[in-house]
Amino acid sequence: MTVPTSGLTAGLISGARPPARGPFDLWAPRPSRVRLAIGPAEATEVVEMTRGDDDWWTPLEPVPTDGEVDYGYLVDDSDVVLPDPRSRRQPQGVHERSRTYDPASYTWGDGAWTGRQLAGSVLYELHVGTFTPEGTLDAAIGKLDHLREIGVDLVELLPVNGFNGTHNWGYDGVLWHTVAEQYGGPAAYQRFVDACHQAGLGVVQDVVYNHLGPSGNYLPVFGPYLTSGRNTWGDSVNLDGEGSAEVRRFILDNVRMWLHDYHVDALRLDAVHALVDTSEVHLLEEMAVEVAALSAHLRRPLTLIAESDLNDPVLVTPREAGGYGLDAQWSDDFHHAVHVALTRETTGYYADFEPLAALVKVCERGFFHDGTWSSFRESDHGVPIDTEKMPTWRLVVANQNHDQIGNRAVGDRIAEALDDDQLACAALLTLAGPFTPMLFQGEEWAASTPFQFFTSHPEPELGKATAEGRIAEFAKMGWDPAVVPDPQDPETFRRSTLDWSELAEGRHAVLLDVYRRLATLRRTVPALTDPAFTSISCTADEAARVFTMERAGTLMVINFGDEPAELTVDPDLTVLFATPTGAEHLPGGALALPPHVGVLLG
Repeated sequence: MTVPTSGLTAGLISGARPPARGPFDLWAPRPSRVRLAIGPAEATEVVEMTRGDDDWWTPLEPVPTDGEVDYGYLVDDSDVVLPDPRSRRQPQGVHERSRTYDPASYTWGDGAWTGRQLAGSVLYELHVGTFTPEGTLDAAIGKLDHLREIGVDLVELLPVNGFNGTHNWGYDGVLWHTVAEQYGGPAAYQRFVDACHQAGLGVVQDVVYNHLGPSGNYLPVFGPYLTSGRNTWGDSVNLDGEGSAEVRRFILDNVRMWLHDYHVDALRLDAVHALVDTSEVHLLEEMAVEVAALSAHLRRPLTLIAESDLNDPVLVTPREAGGYGLDAQWSDDFHHAVHVALTRETTGYYADFEPLAALVKVCERGFFHDGTWSSFRESDHGVPIDTEKMPTWRLVVANQNHDQIGNRAVGDRIAEALDDDQLACAALLTLAGPFTPMLFQGEEWAASTPFQFFTSHPEPELGKATAEGRIAEFAKMGWDPAVVPDPQDPETFRRSTLDWSELAEGRHAVLLDVYRRLATLRRTVPALTDPAFTSISCTADEAARVFTMERAGTLMVINFGDEPAELTVDPDLTVLFATPTGAEHLPGGALALPPHVGVLLG
């Protein structure tokens, strides 16, 4: 169903306010003729449509809108019914007819919800299809109490919009306004958000505006949604060429849909470095302006988080200071520095992070590559952060996430290579470090299940190309292509599903206790949410492989080495947290740490 354009958010930069649209109106500058097909395939009524001066088509006859209506479009002389680019439901798949869905039909129970700000919060990233055995939004509701117990504030869902096949990471979506029927569709999505809010949890939705999936993308039939330039995943989205105003509006209306119609609290914007936009006002800035206006109207925080490979603080610099005005961005440098410190893995892009000094720089300066030479990119990379002005919470960090696990050759978690103390050190750095922490599903109990790259493309040639492409990607990382699982094998998907029976057993119970204790500390020790870069001072003993971080009256000490270590600390400090093996506080302020142990003192 076509989403009416909102007068509240439209045109805040351009000054133009698009007119209200009917439920079946369609922007389609390319066809010379469009007909609306109403009803199921066996009882279709065809209604001619007329083109306006703005290339929006409108039905020539009144069309019933009561209840749920199946519909689609016949373009030019084709007899193939195509789905609505702004479809809200695709009950039979992305190649079939759309079905209307009225989000206002849902009765919300979150009237007391006032939102959740990003500063001070903990995020938890999950993939709906593998988070529970059922793989649905309704099943995920049953796990919300668990998330609260480990201190989660915001639940981040990998993309949920429509894709071809039965299972997918979500980044092959083609109908951005839909919620995949596999997960329960739009009604289940509203139930999930409602349940989260009533449990005191906010919701972050991962959205993809930089490319479309390879199957079921009919947008080019209707208009110039794509350009000839290509990014990693295919044709780029048209943000600054002919017809781009409506393409931008298409994206901005989708942003509003999640935040307004589905009550979502934040969006994670996938790979914004792949958004090619030479407009005077970048799409991201326009997005920030419109979201700020909507937030003011709804009177609750609405947050935009960018995934960016640029290491450029302009994304999160306020508009008043010349930036785009987004709220936060991911920092992969933190992940790389922590991963290398714990695993000693230095292949590919990990090479530059080999010394512990890399972790020191990341914690003190936010980025490791801030204009420095990147050996993996073979060029200088990044821009320095003004640590006198930018708060630390604007960087979202993780020691594991879907990319850093799923894009490894076998999708292995760090739990396979590290002992319990090392995993607890990773948790300590993430949850007691200076940035906004994000956990990945199952991390909190050292889940034994991998998170592998899985697809279910019905087209054999597409499945074959995907598998071959994965093997080629791993060549530069030095990983053995022979061990790469077939993304199309259903077992690759099934083995990635969390095993919730593990929580009470062995090391799983030990690590879960670690995360619960750290969650309590974040709520009780103000220093752990202090946003000032200027309060952070780190050291690294490269020979002993001992790292320290002083911050707002606390001291974190981690022995990354394979030998015991000893150092002198302020004798007035007490141990607030220690990894499972623990450390010994000796007379005179000496602190003895076994190998791989970390402590937090305050």
